[in-house]
Amino acid sequence: MSEQTPTAPRLRVAPSPTGDPHVGTAYMSLFNLAFARQQGGRFVLRIEDTDRARFREDSERQVFDTLHWLGLQWDEGPDVGGAYAPYRQSERLDTYRPYVEGLLAEGKAYHCWCSTERLATMREIQQKSKQPTGYDRLCHGKTREERAQLPGFSETPVVRMLVPEDVELHFEDLIRGRVSAPRPDDQVILKADGFPTYHLAVVVDDHEMGITHVVRGEEWISSTPKHILLYRWLGLEPPKWAHMPLLRNTDKSKISKRKNPAARLTWFREEGYLPEALVNFLALLAYPPKEGESGEDVEVFTFEEFSADFDWRKVNPVGPIFDLKKLEWLNGVHIRQLPVEELASRLLPYLERAGVLPAEPSLGQLARLAKVTELIQTRMALLTEAAALVGPFYVGDDEVVVADDARAQLKDDAGAVLTAAVEALTAVDESRGGVLGDESAWNAAAIEAALRSAIVEGMGIKPKFAFGPLRAAVSGQRISPPLFESMEILGKASTLARLTRLRDELAA
Repeated sequence: MSEQTPTAPRLRVAPSPTGDPHVGTAYMSLFNLAFARQQGGRFVLRIEDTDRARFREDSERQVFDTLHWLGLQWDEGPDVGGAYAPYRQSERLDTYRPYVEGLLAEGKAYHCWCSTERLATMREIQQKSKQPTGYDRLCHGKTREERAQLPGFSETPVVRMLVPEDVELHFEDLIRGRVSAPRPDDQVILKADGFPTYHLAVVVDDHEMGITHVVRGEEWISSTPKHILLYRWLGLEPPKWAHMPLLRNTDKSKISKRKNPAARLTWFREEGYLPEALVNFLALLAYPPKEGESGEDVEVFTFEEFSADFDWRKVNPVGPIFDLKKLEWLNGVHIRQLPVEELASRLLPYLERAGVLPAEPSLGQLARLAKVTELIQTRMALLTEAAALVGPFYVGDDEVVVADDARAQLKDDAGAVLTAAVEALTAVDESRGGVLGDESAWNAAAIEAALRSAIVEGMGIKPKFAFGPLRAAVSGQRISPPLFESMEILGKASTLARLTRLRDELAA
């Protein structure tokens, strides 16, 4: 964590625990954290759990887990504490009440007893007559008794802001410059259940927690005038604003968890994306690539590199398209950059989930995985793809299942090719030598030489067609890890057993 300087900025992300965390939570966290780290400031995680109807018990833990997985670590929050605790809005209810009472006393807010049915009817009439939608102030200036005489009365009131006609509708944005927003209506600031709405709570919490920069999605631009108004009414210094562009689907619609599984932050881990690749991708969505020494675009970078170069003026305000093909490409690049041992370690949970390896693999299984990982590192774009590539190395020789596409490409001479391969490889020495006895004569080079001599030269089959039957026999796949290296890892006995099994099956 960075040391805080006297003028250091304080930024926050404030997700609502109403389901699987949205990918937008990571997107906002990334840009907040990049600036905070660059400036030696603090990054705060606050849980905005005032929406009790949609609250989900497990959602908060998912927020913690997914952001930790991405390496987007906060300095203060519900789980780590801090000088401004508590960091859950539901634990701060006593904090908001004095602010509400002060606004009521000054005539800047009022009680509203309108029922939900009356409000729905009012909105419907406004929409049909093409009037601006918004509260009609039926309750303003009335006592409870006076309002109770009118239709659509609810026993428990809410509290609304009394937005003046001359409310300021312009503000300065770090990304967009001078911004104009629509005129707000009399927004509810305290709900009937005693919980504040977002609009009051966010202003009070950001002030009380010393937040200096509010970074959020552009959908909140329309709410900013009422937030600025609340700051002014309460005599508080407003923060600087930065409204990020919304993430969009390929059809330009806002990315949502209902329509796009990639909107769920947990989905990326399930599908085998690396956290550093997702962070890299999210940065590129709203920020230009770095520039290389020759002026070329450098699209692959770390969080630290992104943070060091960060500038709000470079953020593109146009809503970026969430291109999963680009993310998959980036993921492949990051996979290839990992040390083999690190990649093998990251593959373990996916291989366990697929039933390829047990929860606690043996040392022998782990040693084989390291060798196999080196073979497949350049052949994966997602960690989930490893199971099909690794699986054949952990099944019995009589349990290899030849996939339909691998079987379909076998030609009439497949049996003869397999027979020639068995004869050639039977003659390959498998004795061990070297100072430590760790050098085997059964190695990829010797295997390749024997097979090329027997099949390419001996049978006159072109190399591109010569080894398909062998690949199908050894791995069961049409496309597999490098064949000769695979045979070296499997060993002579397993290799011959698999070749013989398919040959005999074809002859039957």
